[in-house]
Amino acid sequence: MSRNDALRAARLRKGWRTIEAAAMAMTELGQQLLDDRQFTLSARTWRRWEGDRPGWPAEETAIVIHDAFGLWPEDLGFTTPPGWIRPEHHEEEQVRRQSFVSVTAAALVAGPVAPQHVDPALIGYFQQQLEGHYRADMLLGPHDLIGTVSAQYQLIDKLVRSAKGETRRGLLRVGAAYAALVGWLYQDAGDMDGAAFWRGVTQEIATRSRDPHLIAYSLVNQAQVRTDLGDGHAVVDLCEAALDEADRLVPKVRIMAMQQQAHGASLAGERGLVDQLIDQADRLLPRVDDDLPWGNACRRTPGYLEVQRATCYGRLGLGAEAGALWSQVLDIVPETARRDRGVYMARQATAAAAAREPDQAVEIARSAATIAVETRSARMRLELVTLERAMRPWQDAPVGRDLAEVLGPVTEGS
Repeated sequence: MSRNDALRAARLRKGWRTIEAAAMAMTELGQQLLDDRQFTLSARTWRRWEGDRPGWPAEETAIVIHDAFGLWPEDLGFTTPPGWIRPEHHEEEQVRRQSFVSVTAAALVAGPVAPQHVDPALIGYFQQQLEGHYRADMLLGPHDLIGTVSAQYQLIDKLVRSAKGETRRGLLRVGAAYAALVGWLYQDAGDMDGAAFWRGVTQEIATRSRDPHLIAYSLVNQAQVRTDLGDGHAVVDLCEAALDEADRLVPKVRIMAMQQQAHGASLAGERGLVDQLIDQADRLLPRVDDDLPWGNACRRTPGYLEVQRATCYGRLGLGAEAGALWSQVLDIVPETARRDRGVYMARQATAAAAAREPDQAVEIARSAATIAVETRSARMRLELVTLERAMRPWQDAPVGRDLAEVLGPVTEGS
């Protein structure tokens, strides 16, 4: 198909049977869209567009073309010039800048602030609130909590500036936990820029607290972002750094670092190391007995380490092994943990597809898609995109069409 055929096909779909009719219709459309009675498009220009060397239209003409066809010139056979940026991308960049200002606002409040008395009891207050936020996250997903948790972090940051001694250090510790939760919420919402920013805030506050457990925890948080970015080597580097002085760390933090390092190993295709790290973490699990209010997923999440193993197996393409583990995990995960169940079911469906059981994959995906729409979890949507890729061998079969129907509401809501 030559380059000009795409524009010709688009013209015929619009019902413009001749080049002259197309030029006249586009002239009328452009004058209305641009509010410019001088805008004209000649049949001669259109004929060149449908020739062997279509060239490139002016930017305002490109906007009119997009309005007419819903496609930009590069999608219609035109030769893209160096440096061309779609007008919509200028708007997206502005939105991104505004979004980043919003993301950073709670952590970058200019000081100094008016001094105030800070009661040590506030440390316990924020710790109790934190546990409630963790529970709400499992029930609601990220979007409804980001504003609440980041606003509380902002208050903690304000109090830190007035607090002294152990009260200040205690607030720094709880502040690091809040920053970590905000980072997680952005990550779950699919905003990796926001997640990376708040993981950096977590590491800064943890370092200021001088708490070795929190410092290691902040490195594991950074590794989580790198896992979602598919950077296995960075995951391993960060987790090894967290474990540099493992004997100083409570078992919970060591478990977190080991299981995250297993994810890094799975990204590198090292199944043996995955099992070794998960098994080591499993031996530590009975020793978790600290009263730290953060990082308690290993105590709170049923089958926590098998969830990690199953996820790693799925990433390694071990469909049957991953599927068997997901069945065990989902038997014990409560219905109240909807977001987690949805993520696990999406991964289970992908494992079924990898095991060449497409009908089972679609059946599992039905429930996962419902939860994805309810919670608006970007992580869950990404898992369902992974499922779509795994189901490509059946995309033209009835089961593939069933999957497209099941996932339609998820796509529409994204």
